[in-house]
Amino acid sequence: MTTGLFELHCAIDTAHNDKREVEDVVSKSTAETNREVASQLSNNLSRLLREFSRDFERRIWRALQARGYPDIRPAHGVVFANLGLGAVRVTELAERAQVTQQAMGKMLKELERLGYITRAVDSGDKRAREIKLTERGVQLATDSQQVVAQVRKYYEHKIGSQELQQLESQLRFAVGKLELDYLPESWADPLSGDPL
Repeated sequence: MTTGLFELHCAIDTAHNDKREVEDVVSKSTAETNREVASQLSNNLSRLLREFSRDFERRIWRALQARGYPDIRPAHGVVFANLGLGAVRVTELAERAQVTQQAMGKMLKELERLGYITRAVDSGDKRAREIKLTERGVQLATDSQQVVAQVRKYYEHKIGSQELQQLESQLRFAVGKLELDYLPESWADPLSGDPL
């Protein structure tokens, strides 16, 4: 009888150990699956483009601050990136930047208060306002172009001139093929009118 209980106890222990081993395998499998899913979610084209863009912009804003523009914030970039050097309306800017007219209006008021833009009544439509760069805004645009060139040189040094040129070329090709319709006219190829 004692032997029977001992065998039963050993069988129960073995069953518990087998169950733990199966749970460990399932847990490892779940953990591995979770790692794979997390890797796929955080290591994809969208994330790579976003991180590259963030680094590029961070370098630009730091350099602009060093040049005497401490009041310019990254959020202002959507205005300058879509403004161009001619007059434009708030509705156009908001559409190009893919933000609401209210959000664009708030940024424009701030930039006007800081002296980078002016807003005047549109001569063609008295209900609309034209936005133009001030002299200070034009200087910021000029300095920004120089800073972008410096950041570009940094990237050329880090990843190679040809590689950076290929990356930009491939991105422009993709943008053209995707027919992204919210791009400013300034992105159009001057010869064909097609996006670059």
